[in-house]
Amino acid sequence: MDNEQSLELRRRDAFSPLNQYVLEVKEKIEASAAAVYILHSGTVVNEWYSGTHGFSPGSRAVGADSRFNVASVRKTYLGFAVSLAIYEGRIGGLDDPVSDYMADPDGALLAGTTIRHLLTHTHGLASPQKRIFPPGADWAYNNVGVNLLIRMIGEVFGKPLAQLLNEKVFRPGGFTETGWRKHKTDGLVWLNEAYSSDEGTDINMFVSARELAFWGQLHLSKGMWNEMQLVPRPVWEQTAEIISPEGLGEALPRNGFFWFVQDRPRSLTELGQELPVGSYQSLGSTGCACLVIPEKEAVAVRMYNQTGPNPGGYNYLDDIRTFGNTVYDCLNGIGLQADRSP
Repeated sequence: MDNEQSLELRRRDAFSPLNQYVLEVKEKIEASAAAVYILHSGTVVNEWYSGTHGFSPGSRAVGADSRFNVASVRKTYLGFAVSLAIYEGRIGGLDDPVSDYMADPDGALLAGTTIRHLLTHTHGLASPQKRIFPPGADWAYNNVGVNLLIRMIGEVFGKPLAQLLNEKVFRPGGFTETGWRKHKTDGLVWLNEAYSSDEGTDINMFVSARELAFWGQLHLSKGMWNEMQLVPRPVWEQTAEIISPEGLGEALPRNGFFWFVQDRPRSLTELGQELPVGSYQSLGSTGCACLVIPEKEAVAVRMYNQTGPNPGGYNYLDDIRTFGNTVYDCLNGIGLQADRSP
């Protein structure tokens, strides 16, 4: 057996606990499809697929090109667009009032609300008509701030979010398995939804496991892709820096541009306590997740197609933390460290 074959066997054994864990959760949440994709220093070290696109007879087997609905992981793509808008001067800064960039703002409701608040779920809006706490005083996860930012991006760039990302990242980077889709095709792990738009305004972003990992890799490499700089480095750098307002409760998560970022273990964050400082992650309601661990120069992706409510005895925070901790343990198990060579 040569060294390359030996390394492959070590990797397979090392990531077996992770793949087994993802399989067990797949059964628990009654998903029909699952995938795991791990990159280290840009190289694939674990690739695993299980199940079919649906439960009906004859459903397509999950494969490398299967595209899952990533649900809220889409927010990291929106966060990137906001970072780009700030870099290009289309948005002045994180602490600019949201109302400055809206064509028809509700001045009273949005008073004191900034771009920072929208990106970090600290805006305090329960709906476009209702506020539940003052801006920056607490943390509450919902899509109100997301939808405001989608509108804002459309206005400051003069084009929809999906078109912007196609022009800036997907097309030049050769990403063909990433995008918003409103019609079912063979490669999509469809959830029997109905969507009216593919412009980036809805929760219908479909991505393959490998291209979601590539998205994480783009953040890790600060935009370097195939020896080409995709969008200037500062745009990528700030997306995973903690920008949450000062004074938040100790248990509350800390966020970058929608990414959950590890500064220390917190009881309400989705990041496992074993993950090192600087790790960041995004999770969607379908179970899809993208985890970036700069200390290990690693990206870990898992995919599911969960559609039903969480089953009894299942806690999604415990699950996603266990996923992250298991990824980290597996990386340590084969001694994978960041490549610090020039």
